[in-house]
Amino acid sequence: MSATLTRMKTIALAGNPNCGKTTIFNALTGSSAKVGNWPGVTVERREGRLKGSSAETAVVDLPGIYSLSAESEDERVARDFIISGSVDLVISIVDAANLERNLFLTSTILESGIPTVVALNMMDAAKKKGIRIDLKALSDELGCPVLPLSAIQPESLKNFRNELDRTLSSGIPAPKTRIKYSPEIESTIGSWSKKLSGPASELGVTDRFIALSLLEEDPFITEHFGPLLGEEEIEKALSSIGDLAGTTVDMLIADNRYSWINSLCNTATSRKEEGTKRASRGGLDAILLHRFLGIPIFLGVMYLVFWFTMAVGGSFIDFFDILFGGIFVDGLGTLMAGLGSPEWLTAIIAGGIGGGIQTVSTFIPIIFTMFLMLALLEDSGYMARAAFVMDKAMRAIGLPGKAFVPMLVGFGCTVPAIMATRTLESKRDRFMAIFMTPFMSCGARLPVYALFTAAFFGNLAGGVVFSIYLAGVLLAVLTGLLLKHTLFKGKHTPFVMELPAYHSPRMGHIMNSAWRRLKIYMFRAGKVIILVVLLLSVLNSWGTDGTFGNEDSEESVLSVIGKSITPVFTPMGIVQENWPATVSLFTGLFAKEAVVGTLNALYSQESFGGEEPAEDEEPWSLAALTVESLASIGENLSGVLDGLLDPLGLGLISSDADSLAEELETDDSVFTGLRDNFSPVSAYAFLLFILIYFPCVAALGAAVQETGKGYGTVLVTYLTLLAWIISTLVFQILEGGSLLWITVALLLLAGIFVSFTLMGRGRERLRYPG
Repeated sequence: MSATLTRMKTIALAGNPNCGKTTIFNALTGSSAKVGNWPGVTVERREGRLKGSSAETAVVDLPGIYSLSAESEDERVARDFIISGSVDLVISIVDAANLERNLFLTSTILESGIPTVVALNMMDAAKKKGIRIDLKALSDELGCPVLPLSAIQPESLKNFRNELDRTLSSGIPAPKTRIKYSPEIESTIGSWSKKLSGPASELGVTDRFIALSLLEEDPFITEHFGPLLGEEEIEKALSSIGDLAGTTVDMLIADNRYSWINSLCNTATSRKEEGTKRASRGGLDAILLHRFLGIPIFLGVMYLVFWFTMAVGGSFIDFFDILFGGIFVDGLGTLMAGLGSPEWLTAIIAGGIGGGIQTVSTFIPIIFTMFLMLALLEDSGYMARAAFVMDKAMRAIGLPGKAFVPMLVGFGCTVPAIMATRTLESKRDRFMAIFMTPFMSCGARLPVYALFTAAFFGNLAGGVVFSIYLAGVLLAVLTGLLLKHTLFKGKHTPFVMELPAYHSPRMGHIMNSAWRRLKIYMFRAGKVIILVVLLLSVLNSWGTDGTFGNEDSEESVLSVIGKSITPVFTPMGIVQENWPATVSLFTGLFAKEAVVGTLNALYSQESFGGEEPAEDEEPWSLAALTVESLASIGENLSGVLDGLLDPLGLGLISSDADSLAEELETDDSVFTGLRDNFSPVSAYAFLLFILIYFPCVAALGAAVQETGKGYGTVLVTYLTLLAWIISTLVFQILEGGSLLWITVALLLLAGIFVSFTLMGRGRERLRYPG
């Protein structure tokens, strides 16, 4: 079996994490890469066209894995694709500075019989470590071409590509690799060969590879090829070999492979130890991984990441908000009105679709900045160490140390926090983190907290807000424990982590990584956001008399819906006359700070007898819009350092009612409306509901994109029910005193536990593999 450039259709890139695979993929595909998910899973799939190729050749970047044993979802995805029969060539990327560990994956790929080229990356790092590699000897031992490169050096990448083209054009035969296993394993492989050779060749792999996979008890291979031999014969072989070896068969196979790799490396490499650099890295690790210093250093680094994301990235939010809102909402609305478009069409296109685009755009700067900072930490080698430092604490709730990062980012904004869960390798870990992240009180909730605490709690405002933040953290931890023992019950991801070498961040690689992840948000989560904003905008604009333009008024359909379901919130202290509070929960889906604007508008209407004073609107001007949006950048950046000691913006809480009203652009009447319709206890219960109920449409879109519609629905239902339960219990215990509603809330809480337990047992129905 051989492959030439003219007939080749698909090249798969395989390698361990941190081997430089993504950099090589970008070099081979340029800007043609497309990002998606593998079918049925949330493991990222990246595919592009081999640039400069005379034939249509796809390059697929497989997940970073350590073997093809398919114990994790990433390994299963990679293994299934490699043996799918659609791969013409595998480029196995190997870290030259860690040859023995990286060659384990390469050895299993070579045994599959698929044409393979080994890309020996990080040759510069190997040289610095005093490692010398005989490329010809290595190629002879592996039985396939070996091409050296240093992916961070453009010239080296160019030479690699030239060598790859020459290799492809001359044709690549199937590898001649043959690892010698123990006699009992070789005997079993030989006896199974006839029965497996036909089906194996149909997939383009060797019968030897299938036999070894059966002995390793690979679930997929056992399911599809096991019947050819029979369960009894396979069990007999496993038992016989295990008894003779005194260990499990898969461990024996791994031991034989490592013995072969060790022998190969002794033949093809030599090493001259350089103790100084090793001691330097060891000294840095002694500080960053220190038992007592590690966590404070990590929290300090994360604080700076958080501050930079929210302060620097957040400085550009107004630019996008003003510019995109002015063009797609105000400008488009003005144009459509000038063309005589009906109000309903303007409401749908400008208010709905345009408003959705505006909402998506406002998250671009903080998501990009957040991914930029995370990519910088990953590329420098620190992120792996941060995960190690936090692992023990996070394991208590069933998550790896890296899960702490999205939790922390969640205090700034839930959207980038959910997107940050993509740095977690396991689907189980990602889903658990996404379920917990909304409890971290984002910055958009703070204006709501500030408004209510100023109205009801006076000098105690700071302590009340702190208690809400603390309640969020506590509920996140309890949610993690609940999920760990119910919905996502099972083995957590084993803590096996490679500590990469420290090196200077590569800005090109970092920018590319941040841009790639940003595109996922814009073009995938953005679709969900626009649809939800469209629906809410139309309901908010559409009046009961059939007219449009009734935003935040008593006459809108949304207000009517709010009035009709207000009794549902009565147990948490919202009376029927306080229907504006219910409506504000709906508009809070646009963004949580919209709660303030809605309450201000509706309470003000009541104060002015149902009609707000009219405001003169300035004529639409693109030039004025551009100047205003650009000016906002300089104005916001000028205050960046002011937030270094207050990245959450908690200084807002200390304002008195008058200055707060000015800061939040509300009328004084909103405080009168709040005091007339809430008591201090019902106000606190309402704030807890704001904390817990499902996030804004942007966060909702990101969550659905990452988890799928099934788990997205479960998340929304869980957060909404829990918000009602907690708020009802707080109000009824402190003020209401209704035993009936306390009982109902506790029964609903028990219902959540039972439902999660049952779903956990049958999670295959929700496409979640254990």
